[in-house]
This record gives sequence, C-alpha cells and structure tokens, in this order.
Amino acid sequence: MTGLPATMSAIHVVGKGGPEVLKPVEMAVPQPGTGQVLIKVEAAGVNRPDVMQRQGLYPAPKGHSEIPGLEVAGTIAATGPGPARFNVGDKVMALVNGGGYAEFAVADEPCCLPVPDGLSMQQAGGFAETFFTVWHNVFERAHLGSGEWFLIHGGTSGIGVTAIQLAKAFGARVIATAGSDAKCDACRQLGADVAVNYRSEDFVEKAKEATAKKGVDVILDMVGGDYIARNIACLGDDGRMVNIAYQKGSKAEIDFLRVMLKRLTITGSTLRIRPTDVKARIARGLEEYVLPMIGDGRVKVVMDSTYPLREAAAAHARMDEGKHIGKIVLTT
Repeated sequence: MTGLPATMSAIHVVGKGGPEVLKPVEMAVPQPGTGQVLIKVEAAGVNRPDVMQRQGLYPAPKGHSEIPGLEVAGTIAATGPGPARFNVGDKVMALVNGGGYAEFAVADEPCCLPVPDGLSMQQAGGFAETFFTVWHNVFERAHLGSGEWFLIHGGTSGIGVTAIQLAKAFGARVIATAGSDAKCDACRQLGADVAVNYRSEDFVEKAKEATAKKGVDVILDMVGGDYIARNIACLGDDGRMVNIAYQKGSKAEIDFLRVMLKRLTITGSTLRIRPTDVKARIARGLEEYVLPMIGDGRVKVVMDSTYPLREAAAAHARMDEGKHIGKIVLTT
C-alpha cells in the first residue's frame, strides 16, 4: 500500500455526553485485512446510533472500530488479501463496522456498493445505513407488498425519508408521523399518502381513518415505549411490526390478546452486530432492486446538511435539535 499517508484525521469520542465530546485526533491509517478494502473517505453519514455511542449508550461491539460512523463513500485506496470485486480507484459506498468519521476507513468488501451515476459522493455517504436498515426490516423481515398500508414513525429522519420513498416505489400506501406541520408537508412531498403531526393528532385514529378501520399492514418503529401498544392498536389482521430502536424505552405493557386475535407478527433487529454474510445479502438485494431506482431518480438520498469532518460536534448538535429533514453528512 505504497503512497498512502501514515496518519489521518479522525473523530474520537472523549468521554461520553453531548456533542462536545467529539474531538478531532490524528491516528494511524488502518490496514485492510482479508476480504476488506481501505476507502479514502469523501463523505460519512451521521446516524442515531452514532449519537447513542457518543452518549455512552451504544458502545462499539468487540472487534469494531471505536471511531463513530457506520457508513461512508469514497475511493478505494487499497485492497486486502483475497479475491477482489473492486479495484483501487473505484468509487464505492459502504456499510462499515464503525470508523466512518475519518479520512480513511476499512470496509468488508461484500458490504460495498458501486456509486450509481447521478449520485453525488455526499449523497452516497448517506446511503448505506438507512437503505440497508429499511430494505432488511421492511421488505425482508416484514415483507411489505404492493397495495398494503405502511406506517413509519419519524418520517423526516434518515430512516423515515428512505422508508417513505421505498414503500411508495414498491406500490405500498404510506402513513408517516412527524413532529411539525412543516415536517408533515415534507413527508407528503416524498410520497406519503397521509402525514400525522404526532404533537397535535392521534396517529392511531388517523391510521384507522385512512384504512377504513381495517388497520395498517406493516409498521416500522424507532420509538418504542408507549408507542408499542398504540402500534398494536393500529395494526390490522395479519399485521407486522418491526422495532429497530427504542427512543422512549424498550419496556411496555401490552395486551397480547390483540396479538393473538389479529394474528400479529412482532419482530425487531439490529444491524451493526450481524455477520458480514448477512450484510452482504442485504447489499445484493439493494444492488438488484434499489440502485436502479436511485439511478433513474425514482428514489433519492434526501440531504439535510453537510459539515466538515472536524465539525462533527456541530453535525451532532444539528441531529440533537431534531429539526433535520433527511441525512446529515460529514465531508473530508
């Protein structure tokens, strides 16, 4: 790997707490192992798990980089031993096991995707985490189908804007919740059939009204807490709910009689700790079914804002405010 610098700039979490614990540091450039590539990062997405890691609530799993950042886009700078699909100089976007907030990051090659024509590197840096998550949970686990009703909470989050677009692209009808009238307007512009301001409206009532009291077919929930029982009330017969985060806590009191009578499926998943072969399978699904939609503009990576890598603390402050619509991305 001649020609590479020995050190790079990266962001470390020094202690735990607010955005101020994110500090720029100089450190050694990582080395790719067997089946891995080294990416010269041009953009890295900011995601809720990064915030939780900063707060000390989501430490990096054993063997993963302690540098935050779960998605990057850039140019392959070096390849590790073993067969290689990508070559030095190729533009890729990748799901990484941490380490994204840096000038160089290591990725498992099967978790890399080519950057489609028409997608900027900043947009590519905000692709992997949300699209991997939505594809796996909404389509592989919950099996959302054309004509079904889909409810997504947090419709203007990175996950939300992705979920709305993909659900509509595959023929579903979408209900999205958001915390302001302006955010509800943004959800409708992205394709949501119904947008509910959860601060002033009851999403259970609105879901029942939209579906002629039949209930929704699939729910993707990042809230948890008292939303769990309310989600169950929203679901129709044979409905499916997938939990991917618990912003209001992971404990709830629910009446399982409703689950039995409506034949509901309740499941959940987390992505970061899954083995490479699972993530690789998700990547292949995205490459086959979603990248063509990115390429022709049917689905977009919705951007909120970009910040230089050294201003990661400001990017996290933007996320903490909760006013963003779409992806927040760091650039090198």
